[in-house]
Amino acid sequence: MQPKYHRVLLKLSGEALAGGKGSGIDYPTVTEICKNIKICADMGVEIGVVVGGGNFWRGRSSGEMDRTRADHMGMLATMINALALADALEQLGVPVRVQSAIAMQQIAETYIRNRAIRHFEKGRVVIFGAGTGNPYFSTDTAASLRAAEIDADIILKASLVDGVYDKDPNRYPDAKRYSTLTFSEVLGSGLGVMDSTAASMCRDNNIPIFVFDLHDPANIVKAISGEDIGTIVKEEA
Repeated sequence: MQPKYHRVLLKLSGEALAGGKGSGIDYPTVTEICKNIKICADMGVEIGVVVGGGNFWRGRSSGEMDRTRADHMGMLATMINALALADALEQLGVPVRVQSAIAMQQIAETYIRNRAIRHFEKGRVVIFGAGTGNPYFSTDTAASLRAAEIDADIILKASLVDGVYDKDPNRYPDAKRYSTLTFSEVLGSGLGVMDSTAASMCRDNNIPIFVFDLHDPANIVKAISGEDIGTIVKEEA
């Protein structure tokens, strides 16, 4: 396989790291994901990763807790996942750095854009943790922000379904999968690709999003190779 993209931002949900357990980290699942990240890195692709924290904590379901504090807890959850990914990659022999949007000097670099670019140039995978470092912003928005900052060719959004549908494919057998969409269609129809802030940022900065299924981690390699296994969202021509 030949890569279609030179530099990508891979967005992983926290739930994807839980495997079939529903919460926490399933290390064999993490290892399989990282094996495929390694294949892509060995192909010469520069890879940045943003990971969510929903396998540990979801701030919006925290009840009466102060939203800012709940979101700070979510940032910490993403760092747990970032460190787990880094450990699995290192055990596979992949050079990796974790950068945090909030200072955690003992366990990760603080995010610096130019340092991240230098890591890419040296062949390292860079995992961006702690979201944007601000409450009220999702990790999808963090992925959009980091993709813009590092000049990524595309955001690869690993999902639990094989693309974007006009309705829930788990409930409606006649659900239609889109091959391509525009950001205007996503924002206007409320399709669940990303939250509106993230989608607007991608639209404004002309960053396409490719949504694909992560149940088979080999799809990461297929997505980077440009295979038609999901839905691509891009700005109107």
